[in-house]
Amino acid sequence: MNSLGGSGVPVGALSFGAAGIGNLYTEVTDEQAYEAVGAAWTSGIRYFDTAPHYGLGLSERRLGAALRGLPRAEYTVSTKVGRLLEAVETGGDDLADGFAVPVTHRRVWDFSADGVRRGLEASLERLGLDRVDVVYLHDPDDHAGQAFREGLPALAELRSQGVVRAIGVGMNRTRMLTRFVRETDVDVVLCAGRYTLLDQSALAELLPAAQERGTSVVIGGAFNSGLLAGPGPGATYDYAAAPAELLDRALRIEGIAGRHGTTLRAAALAFPAAHPAVATVLAGARSAAEVRDCAEQFATPVPPDFWRELCAEGLLPASAPLPAPEQA
Repeated sequence: MNSLGGSGVPVGALSFGAAGIGNLYTEVTDEQAYEAVGAAWTSGIRYFDTAPHYGLGLSERRLGAALRGLPRAEYTVSTKVGRLLEAVETGGDDLADGFAVPVTHRRVWDFSADGVRRGLEASLERLGLDRVDVVYLHDPDDHAGQAFREGLPALAELRSQGVVRAIGVGMNRTRMLTRFVRETDVDVVLCAGRYTLLDQSALAELLPAAQERGTSVVIGGAFNSGLLAGPGPGATYDYAAAPAELLDRALRIEGIAGRHGTTLRAAALAFPAAHPAVATVLAGARSAAEVRDCAEQFATPVPPDFWRELCAEGLLPASAPLPAPEQA
């Protein structure tokens, strides 16, 4: 187990990202969602990450229901603040925001101190929990002023009061995450999609800064929202159709993986986990089969020659830490 910063909050090397059980892209049933969480538990996964944004609260409700009855001291839960959910009666679906759910609420950006507290209270109610372990400011890209002035101090106060154990920021852009690491005392940052086999932009500043400051990094989007899980027609990259150039790159890496007797999925999970600043890799899954596959792939050694060929072909930078031979 790793600890998030100096918080003492434990996380395993592989964790569960719950956007999928919030009907990301496509609908899944309650039963499928519960089976996915159950498969994660059986596979030894003990850290579960969710957010109000995921399915307009559906992910939180399903995750809380699936965890009910399991020993609370044995798992870690994180959720996020910054988007309040306000009930509406507009009808339609939420596919414009990526989720196959009815539009029962609208998202309202709010990184104020009051918004942070209200958001956390609402999340706890949906989860059916009396506490969460980690709270992230979620995507404060266009709200930096309020997030730094009000949102983060509010989280810090909740941490000092013992309401939460660790605080952080979750984004898919590295510049502001790096600023949070350098200028604040966050325990952890969640970096989505920016440290993968296709995008190593976090390697330039964010990961070195985190390592220097002792701030943990959680890597989300290791499959870049789908492309690295299965490159082919209809594959998605950062929640949109994969560009042809990146599809070709993923196919090249997949071909090299095949020659070395491994899989693209195994390599995609192993790569970000090798950086010393990374505490855990979130694997997003919507079914028990996907969860079991992620756990199996993560536990499968990736041959050192595979990594050497990727570097030789210019598909990975030479500066990127690679899995040690005994881990690869």
